[in-house]
Amino acid sequence: MEIVGNVKCYEWGKLGLDSFVAKLAQANSDGLEVKPDCPYAELWMGDHVSGPATLKTDGKGLDQAIRADPAGMIGSPTGQQLPFLLKVLSIRKALSVQVHPDKTEAEKLHRQFPDIYKDPNHKPELAIALTDFQALCGFRPHEDIARSLQETVELQQLLGAEVLAKLEARDPSAVREGYERLMHSTPEAIERCIAAMASRMQSADSASELRDLFLRLHADFGCDVGVLSIYFLNYLRLQPGQAIYLAANVPHAYLDGDCVECMACSDNVVRAGLTPKFKDVDTLLRLVRYDCLPGASMLFQPRLLQPERQPHTRTFVPPVPDFAVAEIRLPAASAGGLEYSVTNPANGSILLTVGGGGTLVGEDREIRLSMGTIVFLPSSAGKEFLLKVDEAGEPFLAFQAMRNYFE
Repeated sequence: MEIVGNVKCYEWGKLGLDSFVAKLAQANSDGLEVKPDCPYAELWMGDHVSGPATLKTDGKGLDQAIRADPAGMIGSPTGQQLPFLLKVLSIRKALSVQVHPDKTEAEKLHRQFPDIYKDPNHKPELAIALTDFQALCGFRPHEDIARSLQETVELQQLLGAEVLAKLEARDPSAVREGYERLMHSTPEAIERCIAAMASRMQSADSASELRDLFLRLHADFGCDVGVLSIYFLNYLRLQPGQAIYLAANVPHAYLDGDCVECMACSDNVVRAGLTPKFKDVDTLLRLVRYDCLPGASMLFQPRLLQPERQPHTRTFVPPVPDFAVAEIRLPAASAGGLEYSVTNPANGSILLTVGGGGTLVGEDREIRLSMGTIVFLPSSAGKEFLLKVDEAGEPFLAFQAMRNYFE
């Protein structure tokens, strides 16, 4: 059954038709008017209470349809909700520096602060780049952080010489001590530090990735403490098709670009910088992981699960039971067309087409696939579908979100 995604117009989204989310949403819903000055940030495809998709046939919420027939829709006579949420993001301005709590912590935070943490679920998530994509992810190695402090006298003055000395000596406590000192610095001290850095960098002749990023974030967020997190966290530049997996308590911030994102069905975020929203600094510092790994180790690799039957399907299989994502990337078909098998797991899945065209053939109906088509494949629909790719046109690209059956 075809579904219509739920559009989120958060302030950080790309504007108008510069947003891939807007283009997808317009193709997905014929009646959507794209306004040139509106930020189209996210397209949600799932049954989360804050933005359920709707059925294209009658406008009923996907959440209502699943509750009415959980066994037929998601193969579960007792469960009432998809365990995952699929999204597309178009980012013009950085999202907050944040972590996501694990399941136990999420339940506790929801009990204590239900207005801030609105559900009791964890939120591990996977981001697959659709365009060049920038993010902060995980703490950098000790020596990289030490080098940044050596080159930035204002940070040395803010954090103190003893922090730099411990970093250079690879003291295991040094990164925690330095980051906690940064996040607990007074607003006045943070403002002095950032203002002095901005003045020096704006007048400098040399350019670097971190300098350019610092000035961009300073222009967008002023003297927010999150601007200085770039000297502690890995700065990643992903190419289309590359991915990062964000386990519980891994610090991160998306900075720029477009991505497909899948996560456990939750909206729990512990923020501590680059945001006008509530910053729960003490909770973030209590939860955050100080693994201090190279940026390259943050990349999450897909697997070819059935290389003989499905050679064009790469599956991202995170170490959680909530979700996996298959990327189906097919070449433009030559004369005679191309037929390809698509597996639908027993508990159903969601298929999003972002490029190319074709026809999805089921037991009793066919659905035309093109950019923006979103299809919910219920568990009762069967295990296999046939995808017939157009003979002409661009290569076919789709993402299929499902419960994780592969570990």
